[in-house]
Amino acid sequence: MELNSQNRPFSIKLWPPSQNTRQTLVERMTNNLTTKSIFTQKYGTLDKEEAEENAKKIEDAAFVTANLHYEKEPDGDGGSAVQLYAKECSKLLLDVLKRGPSEKDSKEVVAADITTPEKDSKEVEGADITTTEKDSKEVVADDITTTASTKSVFDISKGQRAFIEAEEAQELLRPLQVPGNSFTKICFSNRSFGLGAAKVAQPILISLRDQLKEVDLSDFIAGRPETEALDVMKIFSAALEGSVLKSLNLSDNALGEKGVRAFEALLQSQNFLEELYLMNDGISEEAAQAVCELIPSTEKLKVLHFHNNMTGDEGALSIAEIVKRSPSLEDFRCSSTRIGTEGGVALAEALGNCTHLQRIDLRDNMLGVEGGVSLSKALIKHPELREIYLSYLNLENDGAIAVLDALKESAPHLEVLEMSGNEISVEAAPAIAAFIAGKQCLAKLNFSENELKDEGAIKISKALEGLVQLKEIDLSSNQITGAGARELALTVVQKADFKSLNINGNFISNEGIDELTDILKNSPDVLGPLNDNDPDGEDNDEESDEEDGEDELESKMKSLSVD
Repeated sequence: MELNSQNRPFSIKLWPPSQNTRQTLVERMTNNLTTKSIFTQKYGTLDKEEAEENAKKIEDAAFVTANLHYEKEPDGDGGSAVQLYAKECSKLLLDVLKRGPSEKDSKEVVAADITTPEKDSKEVEGADITTTEKDSKEVVADDITTTASTKSVFDISKGQRAFIEAEEAQELLRPLQVPGNSFTKICFSNRSFGLGAAKVAQPILISLRDQLKEVDLSDFIAGRPETEALDVMKIFSAALEGSVLKSLNLSDNALGEKGVRAFEALLQSQNFLEELYLMNDGISEEAAQAVCELIPSTEKLKVLHFHNNMTGDEGALSIAEIVKRSPSLEDFRCSSTRIGTEGGVALAEALGNCTHLQRIDLRDNMLGVEGGVSLSKALIKHPELREIYLSYLNLENDGAIAVLDALKESAPHLEVLEMSGNEISVEAAPAIAAFIAGKQCLAKLNFSENELKDEGAIKISKALEGLVQLKEIDLSSNQITGAGARELALTVVQKADFKSLNINGNFISNEGIDELTDILKNSPDVLGPLNDNDPDGEDNDEESDEEDGEDELESKMKSLSVD
């Protein structure tokens, strides 16, 4: 049977181009960048190596953009994708030609649609591209400029907090598509990415992942439905998979276990992370377990922050496992995470393995006395400790004294100690004084919201006399009267660089306040506000004690019998 060729359906697919076609285009653009022409006479030619590198980046960026366009129209013949491909190549090639050859001793950041009408900086619609020369310069989108640098930051977080969709994302992220850029950090915080915007960002991130070192995706899905938010996170995760990051910030995204696992591809590909931030992320027991499972290596981890989550004791066990595997840890924050004694003990034991710690923040948990004692055993192993924040842990005297005794024997360069709200009484004052006496680098001391009274304040004042680095003292809400306040004022007035004495919320009489003002008359800014001070507090306590004594005497009199 003879077929009628005129009736046979016939179509030609113009997209995607073959690898040979793509390579040929790269060669042509390389030739354009190295050969004299109207443009190169004006802007200069590139050497072959630089030209070829730029040509490859141009072609790759154009291909990604055109392919994304084609995917939206999969039933077409690809003609429009080819046209877009050619248009993007021409536009990006022109950008590189206008930029001209780069300096031999510096890398150049080329940002399409970027201008700096002033010498140093301009901000437009929240896009902020920061380059780190001696003085950081900020350049933002409009025309074309070049800025020599060895490292640069692309930051869209400074604009108005808002949703971002595909069209705006295409324009806002355009500088990231320019060949020759040297962005090593991106910050997408404060803008909520929808699915369309995420798909625009995907090929851009893929093209950058070999050069990125720091990624900040904090607060980038706010207000999105859960299903869309998870899809967005998976898109970003897949796009960044395989990047070699030093810093990753996923805070403020209400991740939970589902969100953590949405970033599985990215997390599992990270073997060299030095900083990880998961703050205010709804990190529950299950989510903490997921983090523990998904990060393959934390040997190089130096910063780990888990602030403001609902981790609890069981979740703390998973965090403790991460800490155990992080011998290089320098900065650990696990504050406001609902951790009790069991989790606190586990964390303390894990921290004992981290001998390079410089900063520990465990505030606002319920470690209790047992947790404090366990922590004290770990602190002996931290000679490099500079800052430690242990407020609102329910340590009481026994836990606090154990910690202070440990710090007295270690951490010779400690600069900051905070132990507010731990029900610490005068009984612990000698331990506080003994600790202070050996800490010549101490700059800030905070024991607010305890019960140290005048006796404790006076002991602390005497111990502080020889500390020349001291800048701040907070003994607010400690039932201190004029006597204790006077000793503190007399101590700090001798320190030329002292900044702040906070003794608000105590029982200082009006006469005592006048005396303090006189002592510090040459440093009026040193004394903090006293609006919560209760000048009658001491008298009220005495009256209360008298009433209690009378009640007790009356009770005993009733029980007496006369034979």
